[in-house]
Amino acid sequence: MFEPLRDALRGFSTRLDPDERRSMTQAMRDALVHAKLGLHDLRASLATTTARLAAERAELETVRRRQGLAAHLDDQETVAIAERFAVQHQERVAMLETKEMVQQQELSLAERDYEDMSAELRLILSGVAPGERTTASTTASTTASTTASATEDPTVPGHTRAEREADAEQRLAALKRRMGK
Repeated sequence: MFEPLRDALRGFSTRLDPDERRSMTQAMRDALVHAKLGLHDLRASLATTTARLAAERAELETVRRRQGLAAHLDDQETVAIAERFAVQHQERVAMLETKEMVQQQELSLAERDYEDMSAELRLILSGVAPGERTTASTTASTTASTTASATEDPTVPGHTRAEREADAEQRLAALKRRMGK
């Protein structure tokens, strides 16, 4: 689901000219939007499975209740039928529980991947090239936004680092609005 964004992140280079950087950044944004839609689909699928599981559990409970009533009335034919249906519903419940667990794990993994890629895109938009990021440089880049330096950015003529970071923050805020965050 996230391969287009990962490919764009891998291919991103500081050696690209500004037009190529803009087009790659836009491609990364588009891939991030598609990833967000994929997350929505995963959540919807999980909700459907959870609803089906609740319905199957209710059916199993109903069958067991009827089985108990039939046993109390000493109706062996109804007890046998109820046992057969109870086994079927129990198997469905077990399968749906497994499916729900797997979908929850898949959603968790996808959410972590999405957050990692979103963070990587934010770094790129702020001017940090992939691979240059370390914990210290991440901390330094967030601190640098509060202590705006007046040094010129070599990649954008006529813009200070503070202006470039402010522009990146505005673009990130716009991206978040479009993505519904």
